[in-house]
Amino acid sequence: MRIATWNINGIKARLETVKTWLRSASPDIACFQEIKSIDEGFPSEVFEELGYNVAVHGQKGFNGVALLSKLPFDEVVRGLPGDPDDLQARYMEGVVSVPSGVVRVVNIYLPNGNPVDSEKYPYKLSWMERLKLRVEELMTYEEPFVVAGDYNVIPTPEDVYDPKAWLSDALFLPETRARFQSLLNLGLTDAFRACHDEPHQFTFWDYQAGAWQKNHGIRIDHLLLSPQAADMLVSCDIDAEPRGWEKPSDHVPVVMELAV
Repeated sequence: MRIATWNINGIKARLETVKTWLRSASPDIACFQEIKSIDEGFPSEVFEELGYNVAVHGQKGFNGVALLSKLPFDEVVRGLPGDPDDLQARYMEGVVSVPSGVVRVVNIYLPNGNPVDSEKYPYKLSWMERLKLRVEELMTYEEPFVVAGDYNVIPTPEDVYDPKAWLSDALFLPETRARFQSLLNLGLTDAFRACHDEPHQFTFWDYQAGAWQKNHGIRIDHLLLSPQAADMLVSCDIDAEPRGWEKPSDHVPVVMELAV
């Protein structure tokens, strides 16, 4: 089973790019973030024609996540528990049946948190704490699951082209990185780092200042695996090619394979 995560930065602007990539890469499950679309506006029929079941948790103009799966969903959960007043569409889960049992795929678009001196950074940290509580609960299920998505977290200095340039950014602050590490400490495995130890492997390049051409990138899109899923891990790679296409997202897909 191949599972991909990709912040597509708007389905309306990126539809043709996404279709081209899906036809080529053909993941079994794709997690999209920042779809910038309400549920009814998401072009589900386009992806159904490509053989996918589609589940959407959308929001007008910004945020929003979508799950595409070649297998039917046994269960879909929308929204991160813990704050009934939080209406931002940033979290969903899908459960599918596989030969060995089930696989749960959690799709997240974690808050950016900038500017740090605004209400956005406390929101980011509280969201991460709620995510941790949900992961703790999922751990008790003792099933293979992946928490995939745009974390807006640069885990280590090896994951950014110039650490000094990001010292005061919400994505790289010590408290942000500590919250990310606390997720790993629950027993999750960073799928990409389990397969690659080389530094300066990036998933995001800003549109400004020639970042793509200069390879001034950061790694903020992650696939974190439960112990049961980590035991199934075959490979995990960054597909940087779509960043060089016409009208690209500023993020690129990360794709892993599980032996299910």
